[in-house]
Amino acid sequence: MAKKAELCPCGSQVSYKSCCEPLIIGKSFAETAEQLMRSRYSAYTKGAMTYLYETTHPSHRAGYDHDGTKEWAENSDWQGLEIISTKDGSPDDSIGEVEFKASYVGGDGEHVHHEIGRFRKADGKWYFTDGRMAGQMPLHVEKIGRNDPCRCGSGKKFKKCCGA
Repeated sequence: MAKKAELCPCGSQVSYKSCCEPLIIGKSFAETAEQLMRSRYSAYTKGAMTYLYETTHPSHRAGYDHDGTKEWAENSDWQGLEIISTKDGSPDDSIGEVEFKASYVGGDGEHVHHEIGRFRKADGKWYFTDGRMAGQMPLHVEKIGRNDPCRCGSGKKFKKCCGA
């Protein structure tokens, strides 16, 4: 097993050099939809925007915001990828779905991006086509200070009410 510092960001427990790096630098291509999903997550953590664009299916590239994607990726502290499930997407398939959760800290706090990504194989290569949010949208909870009024409406300070 590789040292923690060398592990691939995708969570495979394999070194980055032997996992996602060969895909991102173009030495090889993803064999499955899940492998492409994992490499795309690693690309976000490494700031490899060209790879993200090139692995998006050509018919889904219209409106791709290269600069916005780069800014978001670089201003996020990527915490991990969890693959929930895969549907199809093997080397013999032409379409696939990967449900995943990507955790990151950015902007206003901690976030979990829970998506079902769709993938299509064209000319022997897997591409990301689109995705939809899965499950409930994450809640953004504003922190309450001890001396702030309690949110329950009692009129008491939080520390003397629900925070007791």
